[in-house]
Amino acid sequence: MTQEFNFNKELTGKVALVTGGTKGTGKAIAERLYAAGATVIITARNSPAQENKDLFFIAADLSKADGTKKVVDEVMAKYGKLDILINNLGGSDTKGGGFVSLNDSDWETSIQTNLLAPVRLDRAFLPQMITRKKGVIIHIASIQGKLPLYDSTLPYAAAKAGLINYSKNLSNEVSPKGVRVLTVSPGWIQTDGATSMMNEIAERTGVTFNEAVQTVMDSLGGIPYGRPAKPEEVAELIGFLVSHKADYLTGTEFVIDGGTIPTV
Repeated sequence: MTQEFNFNKELTGKVALVTGGTKGTGKAIAERLYAAGATVIITARNSPAQENKDLFFIAADLSKADGTKKVVDEVMAKYGKLDILINNLGGSDTKGGGFVSLNDSDWETSIQTNLLAPVRLDRAFLPQMITRKKGVIIHIASIQGKLPLYDSTLPYAAAKAGLINYSKNLSNEVSPKGVRVLTVSPGWIQTDGATSMMNEIAERTGVTFNEAVQTVMDSLGGIPYGRPAKPEEVAELIGFLVSHKADYLTGTEFVIDGGTIPTV
């Protein structure tokens, strides 16, 4: 039986921005916030594969300062405010091979995308949140901030560790001014991209899809829950954190990883 949630339109009147919101976890977050009554803006470099007229799309490359300016200008011109900022954009396309295989460009690209993009958006949208003494900023980090896969995603892991630290410090500064800042660190999420990667691994190595999934879980040290997260499960956590139910939560990192991280 499919579980259905009663969102009660608790975000009615709120304006939310979800970066990287055209696919995967970002898409699930955007749809979750819309279902709760929010006006939702999504942004990415490329248009969604399927247009959703319920979501306002802005094409922008947030790894560059000009992309940030474009998004901020369009949001403020159209809506005049932003209540909820979900810094979901992130990812890694660096090659494997560890430290010696990486050059300055690999590091700079990862840091721009995974750390400086949210910093720039925060800096642009925070003043109007502080003036109104309300707002929620969520940084989507990763368990790799504490559990890096050094062979393949070293710059990504370092950038996410920086994001976690930055998020905590930003919260200390702006929470007394009425703005909540939180971090959500997912483990492995079964997005369409992850499914494609599993299919590629299965085809390349001659194993089944499920065996490919198990291989990746083993590389993470295992997932006690026995499977990756669904994008909708991460989105549901976000939906709670931006709601009034979570008004006393700020400065905290929420890990959603099925038990992957083996330490307290």
